[in-house]
Amino acid sequence: MGFISWIILGLVAGAIAKFILPGRDPGGIVVTTLIGIAGSFVGGWLSSTVLDRPVTTSFYDPATWIAAIAGAFVLLVAYRILFGNSRD
Repeated sequence: MGFISWIILGLVAGAIAKFILPGRDPGGIVVTTLIGIAGSFVGGWLSSTVLDRPVTTSFYDPATWIAAIAGAFVLLVAYRILFGNSRD
C-alpha cells in the first residue's frame, strides 16, 4: 500500500474511531483527522512488529483496517487523557 492509501485509510479510521468514541475533542475535527492518520500508521506498524502480522499490499485487507482503527482509537483516547476537554 502506498503513502496516499495510508492517509485515506487514516481518514476513514479516524472517523470510525470518532464514531466509537463520541464527544468533544480538545482539538476539533482537524486534530481528530490527524490523529486518525497517525493512528493508521501506528496501528499498521504495531500489527507488523508486535503481532507479527505483516501489512499486506491490499487496501481491502480486514486486518489492516482493524489495526488502523485500533491505532486511531488508542491515540484518540490518549489525546483526550493528556489534553482533556479544553473546549469548555
